[in-house]
Amino acid sequence: MERDIDILALGELNVDLILNDIKDFPAIGKEIIANDMLLTLGSSTAIFAANAASIGSKVAFMGMIGKDNFGSLVKSSLNAKNVHTSFLIESEKYSTGLTVVLSYDEDRANVTYPGAMNHMGINDIDVNALRRAKHVHISSLFMQDDLHRDIKEILELLKKNGLTISLDTQWDPNENWNFDYMHLLPLIDVFMPNEKELMALTKSSNLDDAIDQIKDVCNIAVIKCGSKGSKMITRNGDLISLPANLNSKVVDTVGAGDSFNAGFISAFVKGLPIEECQVTGTLIGAVSTTAAGGTGAFISKKHVEELSKEIFGKDLNI
Repeated sequence: MERDIDILALGELNVDLILNDIKDFPAIGKEIIANDMLLTLGSSTAIFAANAASIGSKVAFMGMIGKDNFGSLVKSSLNAKNVHTSFLIESEKYSTGLTVVLSYDEDRANVTYPGAMNHMGINDIDVNALRRAKHVHISSLFMQDDLHRDIKEILELLKKNGLTISLDTQWDPNENWNFDYMHLLPLIDVFMPNEKELMALTKSSNLDDAIDQIKDVCNIAVIKCGSKGSKMITRNGDLISLPANLNSKVVDTVGAGDSFNAGFISAFVKGLPIEECQVTGTLIGAVSTTAAGGTGAFISKKHVEELSKEIFGKDLNI
């Protein structure tokens, strides 16, 4: 079977209700005002998929949504971004998930109802879809109970079907960090946590110690450090640090890490040198901060190229 899909995004799907321009943090029994609101396609994996498709990758999605209005919004939003949606599972039993995002400068606070995405496991995976794809990306592992439970078997299934794999665990809301990285990282081609997540995962007090914990068991690991840029461990054990492309007029940072992932993996599946993948991820992550909602800046590849040049003085080379 021809592998006509560059990237298959697997798992997490929901909508985001994003509240911006908030002066204070909520307190029990009190009410505060957000001066800006956006209801949009959400979930780290969906933002990744939409933005990877917008910059030229052929992307499909395999995830579970409800047969409801939010599910319709997810599906239509993915279709509008040229993400292939025929592998979506539409559940009669479970509702589509929702995340309420309170955005504050470079950080945010999230409250998520997982809904349908919590109930997708290995038995829901269409092997025929795997055989059409070159690469699978997984995000937000700890937000998806069934996927988390089955992760070792899923990774082994993907490898059996000849796929490369990237994984971004994201934050564990229960802070249990149940991820056997010593045995799972060798199955993952590109591991993509941020610095706080990697430190929590490895129970390390600083980033250098966290990197030491994984460097001998990972293939490639790229660690996102926000405005400080990123660090990458290569297959031969080198550590490469790259500064961020800073935006002096940040609109919001929702989806910036997912956009970094989209740029990095889009370059990776095209066979670019790994150093160029890191450069591309850094640029696409920065572009994300120029508009709201994680996908707002990704109108088209041409638009992303123009933003890259005009705001950051960089060429998009994919």
